[in-house]
Amino acid sequence: MNDLYSELLVKKEQTLKDKAIKILMILLIVIAVAAGLVITPLAWIVVLGLGIAAYFVFPNLDLEYEYVFVNGELDIDRIASKAKRKRMQSFDLAKMDIMAPVKSHRMDYQNHNTNLKVLDFSSGNPEHKIFAMIISGEKEVYKVLLEPDQELISNIQKTCPRKVFVD
Repeated sequence: MNDLYSELLVKKEQTLKDKAIKILMILLIVIAVAAGLVITPLAWIVVLGLGIAAYFVFPNLDLEYEYVFVNGELDIDRIASKAKRKRMQSFDLAKMDIMAPVKSHRMDYQNHNTNLKVLDFSSGNPEHKIFAMIISGEKEVYKVLLEPDQELISNIQKTCPRKVFVD
């Protein structure tokens, strides 16, 4: 039996906001440690609170998305700090309306449709070729942003030949 299978890992690039959050948290921790040493020992409570906050915030700033395509199903997982995996979405591509590059003329209507819920699972780099997939979910219609490689695109195209465009 010929199963169509593709797997791809896409690293989300850190934005300026992510870098600013990291620098700000580290700076606040350093200032609180200095205050704890010089001014008052009560500042150590602030250090403890900031350390706990950093423990939960920092892993969410280092993200990767894994696309797994198996016979018409696309599963997307989020991997935080290369350790913690969470299933974000699972799509049955039989329900897909269209898949094309975001900048393609075929996506003109969908790019201006405000009723779509946008799910961004791309690296965030505007220089990469990002595809949009319009697909119906259980409650609403999604515009899913992906950054597939050629193998993933061809496997999806074999499953849904009239719905996938690469222009």
